[in-house]
Parts: sequence; C-alpha cells; structure tokens
Amino acid sequence: MALIDKYFPDLTRPQRGQFEALYALYADWNTKINVISRKDFDQLYLRHVLHSLAIAKVCPFAPGARVLDVGCGGGFPSVPLAILFPGAHFTAADSIRKKITVVEGVAAGLGLENLTPRCVRVETLTERFDYVVSRAVTAMPEFVKWVWPLIERGEKGSLPNGILYLKGGDLAEELALTGKRWHIYDIPRFFGEEFFETKKVVYTPR
Repeated sequence: MALIDKYFPDLTRPQRGQFEALYALYADWNTKINVISRKDFDQLYLRHVLHSLAIAKVCPFAPGARVLDVGCGGGFPSVPLAILFPGAHFTAADSIRKKITVVEGVAAGLGLENLTPRCVRVETLTERFDYVVSRAVTAMPEFVKWVWPLIERGEKGSLPNGILYLKGGDLAEELALTGKRWHIYDIPRFFGEEFFETKKVVYTPR
C-alpha cells in the first residue's frame, strides 16, 4: 500500500480503504481460483496494482468515460483503475468464466459499483466504449482488429479516445503491423521501481 501512497498521494479515504482491501480479497479468492501466481502474489501491489495504474499516469479518465478491459484476467488493469476513477464506468471482459468469478467477487467485496464483469469474447461485443485498456493479451494486430470497431471517437479523458495497452520489450515491429500511429510511454517516467524498467504504455487514438 505504501507504493500506491507514494505515487497517488491524493486518494480519498474510501479509495485508500479499497486499495488496502485488495490484498485480503485477492488472497482469499486466489485460494479458490488461482489467477495470480504464488511468486507474484507477494508483489501484488507492485506487479499488478501499480502496473495497472500506469495507465492513469498517461490518461486520467473523465467522469462518464466508458472503459473496456479486454482479457481482464483477475481484474487488471480494470479493478485498480475503477477504484481510482469512481466517476468512469469499467467493463471487465474475459472469456474464461472462473476469472470473471474472481472479478465479480473482488468487485462485490470492494463495493465497486462502477465495474461490470462480463464473461464474453470481446469480438462478439456490440456496445461502444471511449477507451480500451488491456495487459499483454495477444499480438497487437489481432487485438486492434478485435477492438477498433468498439471505440467511439471523442475525448473522455486527457487524451482522445483510443487504446491504452500495457506491454513490455521491443514493440516497434509488432506495432507497425497494426497500421496505426502509436505513442509509447515508458513506465519508468512515472514509477522508479526496477520491475518497470522495460515496461510501457502504448496508446493510439481512434
């Protein structure tokens, strides 16, 4: 929790309570349905919570923004972002039912009314969103093909509506194959921990 306080010192008391509650909630759910590896779990706030919040450093969402998290797994990045932006609405989508069960349980435990978990294949969705977020789900050309029709033009945050994707390593070739113009934000610009050394947020506007 000290990590979250370090980089987000202006949290409200309810937000701090929700971030603090994450550890026990995920610990409980992880014993029933393993969504976070045991070696990672001790680093929950660094590797999952703070990593998710790198998106917030690139593009704070405005109240009313509709954000889709594709392949949300256990709820990252959508759960931390939903805590940070209570005025935005998040849809956490994954095709694996047991992962959505965890997100449902965590959201209920936190009282997160602005997060809707959905067990669905994203390519079957028909509703529209302002932003799509995700964390290393699949190759970028395929990902863009899935989500591009779902993004509505506009600006419901500090950047025009589009895709915000958490990724690591050398991305130039993969991003070039999408045919889109990408902006790359190195996460060490925002967070000093060694874990983030090669990690990035990549963004393209709709």
